[in-house]
Amino acid sequence: MLMARCSSHILSTAALSLFQEWLQPFSRTTRRQTASRFLRFFALIPDSIILTREKTILGIDPGTNILGYGIIRVDSRGPHYVDMGVFDLRKIKDPFEKLANIFSGVSELIEEHHPDELAVESPFYGKNAQVVLKLGRAQGAALTAAVMKGIPVAEYAPRKAKIAICGNGAASKEQVAMMIQKTLKVDLDPKYLDATDALAIALCHHYQMSNPLAGVGCSSDWKKF
Repeated sequence: MLMARCSSHILSTAALSLFQEWLQPFSRTTRRQTASRFLRFFALIPDSIILTREKTILGIDPGTNILGYGIIRVDSRGPHYVDMGVFDLRKIKDPFEKLANIFSGVSELIEEHHPDELAVESPFYGKNAQVVLKLGRAQGAALTAAVMKGIPVAEYAPRKAKIAICGNGAASKEQVAMMIQKTLKVDLDPKYLDATDALAIALCHHYQMSNPLAGVGCSSDWKKF
């Protein structure tokens, strides 16, 4: 399992200021030695204790036929499985009715689970322009439901999510599902691969927020597209 880790620990400005004042009476050499021991002590504290706050993340794998969703809860011990599933829209013929169902369905998920953040897969790669357009509409319906509830949203390219979970941007859906099971320590039904993709997006977002440097140099987002 690949876990993104922060490369440095963050001390509050107030705490650092107090520490500097406390060192003033000591000699320069003593201050240097004391500061070194102090920082080594903080280096022993796990990143999760310093930086992780409890939150719920809703991941969405958009689609106008099958839309997957996955929900994780993050605390100081790491991410935990909450729920997953799909919206099966194949029997709905009207494309605009499908969008209405996506909006209402995601709104219901938000009301039930109260996510702090929403992460969605960015469907802007593809050979068929019509497919990309339909996926974009599905994504927009889900994002609108979150934005209207005041929930922060983020989007990630499929390749980035696969790298975050499997370490391989070309990993198959089955490989992603297997790594999700190991990471979250749950047994997942293989027929819900769209839902496991949504869990992968949620986990990718968690890793990105835990280690913002993970996105440096990545061009797979709408702003750079």
